Amino acid sequence: MKLLKYIAVVLAFSALATVLRYYNDYQTDRNNCNLQGKVVKLADGDSIVVLDSDNVQHKVRLQGIDAPERNQPYGKTAKKFLSDRVFGKTVCVGWSKRDRYKRVVGTVWINGVDVAYQLVKAGLAWHYKRYQDEQTLYDRVRYAEAQETAEEGHLGLWSDRKPTAPWEWRKGRR
Repeated sequence: MKLLKYIAVVLAFSALATVLRYYNDYQTDRNNCNLQGKVVKLADGDSIVVLDSDNVQHKVRLQGIDAPERNQPYGKTAKKFLSDRVFGKTVCVGWSKRDRYKRVVGTVWINGVDVAYQLVKAGLAWHYKRYQDEQTLYDRVRYAEAQETAEEGHLGLWSDRKPTAPWEWRKGRR
């Protein structure tokens, strides 16, 4: 009987994973967009400044990822990748918290595309598992799969023999 329950649970999770895997990468919940504006500045590969319609600037940290720092290998590449996609363009941000630096932490979409996910998929950011509980299950699964695919394909920072995660790199600089 226990074996049957175990098999049922495994099959249920497998079915869920399959559904999530084939779910549209560009699916967004427009109801979660509670900040919209033009990107006027980039600090690095995971932080932007959004100017809203009231001309208020909002510092935004991309949720779910940690990109290499500016002086770290691939830091400039990650920033350029992000800049090419969002600078001077209107983005939609779904957020519900601020970090210790008072930045909005949220999912950033441009034309329905999750920008942070694209960075992970290109091998230019880590899926920040320390904060994955703040992501939806859907995002957790697809970010983890994107990182695994980038690693296996030796894309971006994963082409290095031993890439250093930004949180480890920052420890050595404090």
